[in-house]
Amino acid sequence: MSAPQRGPDREGRHQRERWMSLAPARSLTPLVLALAAAALLLHLLQNILLPFVIAAVVAYVCAPLVDWLRVRTPLPRWAIALCLLALLMAIVALAGFWGLPPLLRQVQSVVRDLHGAVAGFTRALIGNGSVQLLGSTLDAQHMADLVVNALQRELSGSQVLHVVAWAAASAFGFMLVWVLIAYFLLDAPAIAAGLLWLVPPRARSRAEHIYRELNPILRRYFIGVAIVVAYAAAAAYLGLGLVLGLHHAVALALLTGVLEIIPVVGPLTAAVIAGLVAVQQAASPWGIWGYVIYATVLRLSIDQLVGPLVLGNAARLRPVLVMLCFLAGGALFGVVGVILAVPTALAVKVTLSVLYSEAR
Repeated sequence: MSAPQRGPDREGRHQRERWMSLAPARSLTPLVLALAAAALLLHLLQNILLPFVIAAVVAYVCAPLVDWLRVRTPLPRWAIALCLLALLMAIVALAGFWGLPPLLRQVQSVVRDLHGAVAGFTRALIGNGSVQLLGSTLDAQHMADLVVNALQRELSGSQVLHVVAWAAASAFGFMLVWVLIAYFLLDAPAIAAGLLWLVPPRARSRAEHIYRELNPILRRYFIGVAIVVAYAAAAAYLGLGLVLGLHHAVALALLTGVLEIIPVVGPLTAAVIAGLVAVQQAASPWGIWGYVIYATVLRLSIDQLVGPLVLGNAARLRPVLVMLCFLAGGALFGVVGVILAVPTALAVKVTLSVLYSEAR
């Protein structure tokens, strides 16, 4: 009597197994919707989120040090956090006091003779002759006239107000970053508990599991970013100071390292400033060509070697994916997208791994 029931039982078991195999895919629907909503919100608020993102990253990297000192010293958490904040502010103030004045003097010197600097740089590239471009004959002097006139047009009228507004916003954002760092360091446990509270109760254990898997990977990634910044500053000093012999090479190297945090725009700004300084101080065209070679080698070593290898290994992502994340994040969400692109990819990867119960 039991033999005829084996077929239906086996078919029912196959259906249950098939449904269980589809369960993780169904559970991804709320995650996909949440990611889409977060991406839209990030796109809308990208202009005001930068101080919050910078402060959150700094506090996240420093949080283990605060916890370590809290266990090994009798000091309360707030005292340790404030001491660490004071130390960070002192380091930034010392770097600014040491490198900012000579850098500003050099920039002012370049701006006063911007026409000559652009003409000298162009002359090093095309020589004393001229080139034909879209039916026009261009030489070094003509190119310098075009660049200077274009800058004068851009910085005239209402554009000056935009520059002043941008400078005021930058100053306010700089002060806001320190306030936010203090807040994040002081209330890190409460912030973490609040973020966990936002997760539905039935999914909190899974969220905690994802965080435990993601936490060490994110820390290694941000440490990798610090390594890239240190490499950029050291390589810039070797190239600008020891090889090219430029004045104020230390300030230019610090500027190069700091601006490396902001992909695309930051390195381009550092390269333009250092290039104008190199043109002004060059004793011969070979000095300008030396800077061009240095800038090319530095950019290739960071973008194609050190950055992808260090960040890829730290984040356990392929170098090609790291570069794609940087470019896509910058194109979609600006500087905030560049900073959060790789961490977001890591969060998605770890989340999928946990949901699919993959052994990593």
